[in-house]
Amino acid sequence: MAKKSKKFQDAAKKVDSTKSYSVEEAVALAKEVDFAKFDATVEVAYRLGIDTRKNDQQIRGAVVLPNGTGKTQRVLVFAKGEKAKEAEAAGADYVGDADMVQKIQGGWFDFDVVVATPDMMGEVGRLGRVLGPKGLMPNPKTGTVTMDVTKAIDEIKAGKVTYRADKAGNIHVPIGKVSFDDAKLLENFRTIHDVIVKAKPATAKGQYVKNVSVTTTFGPGVKVDASSL
Repeated sequence: MAKKSKKFQDAAKKVDSTKSYSVEEAVALAKEVDFAKFDATVEVAYRLGIDTRKNDQQIRGAVVLPNGTGKTQRVLVFAKGEKAKEAEAAGADYVGDADMVQKIQGGWFDFDVVVATPDMMGEVGRLGRVLGPKGLMPNPKTGTVTMDVTKAIDEIKAGKVTYRADKAGNIHVPIGKVSFDDAKLLENFRTIHDVIVKAKPATAKGQYVKNVSVTTTFGPGVKVDASSL
């Protein structure tokens, strides 16, 4: 196990690892113990009682946070003709088709989100091995495979985040920056919480939300009492 830094150990001492804090206390404490020298990201983590080996218990989607994430997302759009022009007018950072496929195959990754029109997925599919592991592959479930490229770009620029349960049933989602006031972080937190609760599979048995915590980029996790959300 990697050795924790002295700054992390000092921060961790201020957090009672045996306690589940109210969401208001948890957000305030996570910000208080943050020791990064930059405007760190605030992230929430869920451990869910689901079996991701079953197709009907795989949780994945996207939601626009009311107060954004504090990060400017660079959007790459795969489109042709009028849809390419529409994407450029909507503020996409990069627009292209086969030329962009070649560029990515050559090792270019100066973008954060990929959007594609359905007719381009044959081309984009060739990038599955490089985009997939990075979580960048367009997907209809997250609204990134669509003919309405303007809406997709607007939502991403407004603070759209994606969420996906890993093999162990864990979900990690950014909800803003340490510089956000508590009220904005809390509103974003409650927005993603509502979405995840509503996404509970009908076939999931036992306790669904097993653990919730909030943390900053380098800081210790703070357990949250889910009932306070």
